[in-house]
Amino acid sequence: MKQTFLKSISFGATALLLASCAQPELPQDNFYRLAVSPAAQTTKHLDGVLEVERFRADGLLSGRPIAYTEGKGHLSEYHYHFWVEPPVDLLQDAMVKYLRSANIAQHIVTPELRMDEDYLLTGKIIRLERDLSDGDKVAVELELGLKRHADNKILLLKTYNRTLAQTSSGVHGAVSAMNIALSEIYAEFVNDIK
Repeated sequence: MKQTFLKSISFGATALLLASCAQPELPQDNFYRLAVSPAAQTTKHLDGVLEVERFRADGLLSGRPIAYTEGKGHLSEYHYHFWVEPPVDLLQDAMVKYLRSANIAQHIVTPELRMDEDYLLTGKIIRLERDLSDGDKVAVELELGLKRHADNKILLLKTYNRTLAQTSSGVHGAVSAMNIALSEIYAEFVNDIK
């Protein structure tokens, strides 16, 4: 009887110890795409081939986790919220689609096609983050440049930025606001080319 009681206590203590060591279930990873609104079609403003280079970004902005700031110059990244691809690729692809829908040049390509370009578009991501320092908003800032290949002349070099309040909360709301901000920046860029 004593031996059965000791076994029961031992079994119960072991079960309690194992239960206390159990980890809570980890949150599920979430992945996000960019969905920039298509442009209004215009007449061709660039005669020839426009190549859109892969965008550049430094530090956290070049990785797949979505970045956020709570102010005071501190930038962090979410652990369970990711872009489906690095932003440098997502913004390049979105720009190509946007410029094609705008009909801005005869051909709009990426470097992978290895075509002789007449124009070169470069982009740098300066900010692409959720800003929690003063309510839920997003900050998007891009430096975009357009160069003519024939004479290496810079036709356009400008920094575009938007800060928009989120219309819905959470990271989903932030991604939606980023899509709107990017659509506005791309539209302004096309107008500047005109």
